[in-house]
Amino acid sequence: MTLLKAQARGIPTPSPSVHSQPYWDGCREERLLFQRCASCGFSALRPSTVCASCRGTSMAWEQSAGFGSLYSWTVVWRPPDPSFSVPYAPAIVRLDEEFWLMSAIIGCQADDLHDGMRVGVMFHPVSDSVTLPYFSPLDPV
Repeated sequence: MTLLKAQARGIPTPSPSVHSQPYWDGCREERLLFQRCASCGFSALRPSTVCASCRGTSMAWEQSAGFGSLYSWTVVWRPPDPSFSVPYAPAIVRLDEEFWLMSAIIGCQADDLHDGMRVGVMFHPVSDSVTLPYFSPLDPV
């Protein structure tokens, strides 16, 4: 078996928008940020100026504790770009603050992944300007 690991520098990186820049700045500072509507409390799935629930315009950035549970995942053995090392496990994590994040799982074997697995965030730089959040199991597997 092969341990799931963070990607090395050199993979394709995102280009932050004016709306997502605070998220990426937070990752570089090893802080996981998300937006919550100050009017209704809805946690946004992606950076926005308007709440998807109440249409309010009071979106505020908050810091997540970085803990959640594994909701869905797959294991990739044939990457879309040769710069990615395999295997890797893209996943959807449900954070305790009631928002969802697509990331990847590291620090365990692919066979150890299971629904509801408790995970915590870890940050790894992939370029001089981009740091990605990854999640690893909280309990020994």
